[in-house]
Amino acid sequence: MNADALAAALAADRARADARLEGLFGAREAPAPRLEAAMRHGVLVGGKRLRPLLVYAAGRALGADDAHLDAPAVAIELIHAYSLVHDDLPAMDDDDLRRGQPTVHRAYDEATAILAGDALQSLAFEVIAASAHPRLAAMIVTLAEAAGRDGMVAGQALDLAAVGGHPDVEALATMHAHKTGALIRAAVRLGGLAAVAEEDPRLAALEAYARAIGLAFQIHDDVLDVIGDTATLGKASGADAARDKLTYPSLLGLAGARQRAAGLVEEAVAALAPLGEAGQPLAALARYMIERDH
Repeated sequence: MNADALAAALAADRARADARLEGLFGAREAPAPRLEAAMRHGVLVGGKRLRPLLVYAAGRALGADDAHLDAPAVAIELIHAYSLVHDDLPAMDDDDLRRGQPTVHRAYDEATAILAGDALQSLAFEVIAASAHPRLAAMIVTLAEAAGRDGMVAGQALDLAAVGGHPDVEALATMHAHKTGALIRAAVRLGGLAAVAEEDPRLAALEAYARAIGLAFQIHDDVLDVIGDTATLGKASGADAARDKLTYPSLLGLAGARQRAAGLVEEAVAALAPLGEAGQPLAALARYMIERDH
């Protein structure tokens, strides 16, 4: 898939995901309008929609219809949005800017941001539970495990505990495998489950792919924090160094971090071999992980 074809495909899938996210808020009469506005701010103001893109690409690679992919795509983006709202709070990363806009606690207030994150999380499970897919139970477990104490939340706890410390590359990889990688793996698995049974061996290929791109994505994020600018990133550049956070560039240097990310992308592409031509969009997405500028 060439660059123009990939850009068009990504734009179409982003638009599809955005339309379905917008539909959750649309003409609804909310009992708590300020909460509703904060939720909208947290999920509808910008975003790469990477996780929905992965749901669509993985599902199509195994033969799923788009209609069966919408609910998991929306659900995982809601979980991601909730995590960003909470991560930005003063008790966590204390960020003022997200996606080029004030963070939710800055645009509203801290208490409203906490509630908005809570509500986005529960809405994710409402959306996926209402989809009535034949493998719904497996999908719900996948999403819950990725979001919770063995996944993303554990990763955030490890990240906070590591500030100012000196863990090695292996410890950093473990932290990122939970904080960032868990939702990326879940996105790919959800797409696969929308198409095939849990016993299908192609899910193992998707898992290997997802593990590699999850870490590559985070390493490139670390690189962008060093070389990017605030206007392009949509958030403050240099924030990791300012908080004394351990990153791949700080441990491996910029060149070493980039080399590690490129190697992971090649691992991801190789893992897709059992999918044949159907895996090409996923391969293109893997390369996009380390070519993006934000």
